[in-house]
Amino acid sequence: MELQSIKHRFGIIGNAPALNRALEVAVRVAPTNLSVLITGESGVGKEVFSHIIHNLSTRKHENFIAVNCGAIPEGTIDSELFGHEKGAFTGAHDKRKGYFETVNGGTIFLDEIGEMPIGTQARLLRLLESGEFIKVGSSVVQRSDVRVLAATNVDLPTLIKQGKFREDLYYRLNTVPISVPALRDRKEDIVVLFRKFASDFSEKYKMPPIQLAEDAKQILMNYRFPGNVRELKNIAEQVSVLSKDKIITREELAKFIPNIEVSSLPMVINSGAETTFSDRELLYKMIFDIKHDLNDLKRFVWNMRNGTHDDSKIDFSDVVTDTHSKQIDFSHKQLTGTENTSGANPTIILNEEQNYEVADVEQNLSLAEMEKNMILKALEKHRGKRRDAALDLGISERTLYRKIKEYDLEK
Repeated sequence: MELQSIKHRFGIIGNAPALNRALEVAVRVAPTNLSVLITGESGVGKEVFSHIIHNLSTRKHENFIAVNCGAIPEGTIDSELFGHEKGAFTGAHDKRKGYFETVNGGTIFLDEIGEMPIGTQARLLRLLESGEFIKVGSSVVQRSDVRVLAATNVDLPTLIKQGKFREDLYYRLNTVPISVPALRDRKEDIVVLFRKFASDFSEKYKMPPIQLAEDAKQILMNYRFPGNVRELKNIAEQVSVLSKDKIITREELAKFIPNIEVSSLPMVINSGAETTFSDRELLYKMIFDIKHDLNDLKRFVWNMRNGTHDDSKIDFSDVVTDTHSKQIDFSHKQLTGTENTSGANPTIILNEEQNYEVADVEQNLSLAEMEKNMILKALEKHRGKRRDAALDLGISERTLYRKIKEYDLEK
């Protein structure tokens, strides 16, 4: 009953076991002063959990502030969080209080903590351990009693291995972990959430509420929802406003989510390997594997065209690796330059003693080069607007700014 009242108070809809577990942890840790690390994909509602913890804590009457670490440029984040003295840097015309000073006694929520620069991480670690900090350009130690809640949608242990996140800070923040489940792991809540959003938009736009047909419910439950609850809410708003029919069928729903039929397919995962790849890294790896297979195939054909036959035979399957279970056929004429009149499959033979001149078919597959080209295309597409380009690339504006400097793309 207590959990239901919490859901009603903070507008949380759903009864999935994983969601209930996350809420139970948030409720139990709220009265303490422990640091909490909230993990989950983008759009699952991590900030809602920070409000729950603050409002059920002894600090509920004090200030609460949410800071997106990925939205603050690297050169100013120290000043934003800890403040600065007059003249500390160019443009610092006045003394300024940072968030940790203004929220003294309250709670600060650091979203996208994985985007925080290493230097700022060291400052944050000292504040968490001793409650002390120093303003930029100052030598005076100040104290602040602030409870820190952090959230991330990336795998911090992976960033630790890459040297991009401090291991000691990770364990200091991860005193109590809360994992917010993705919407695709809460299939039983999808239809209920859609109905609630549709009802809200019906009231907001003064129009009759929409309803989902059974086939539309099924396809919606099988959709992967990469944008999670935020994406579902956007879909409900679009359908509520733009759909002519108030009974939404599968075909009508597909008009608003063109890729909904293919999005329910299972994801490609890296089974058995210790390294966790992002979607982009998996794509690059697949491209590299395909290129490698093509290079082997080109060398094989080159040898066939320039070699002399003897009794040494080679199985074609040993040369061409069929990574994607597609058959690649070559006619006898393509391989030998003569017609095969016997009707039997051609025997492929190579002279192992002959030294063949193999063409260099390797191509530049540098991930950095691909990333650079993607950034250039995104900037060109959005006419240099970095915020729009960052959204299109799926990275923060601060990360894009750093990559532009790294690849010397300033114009």
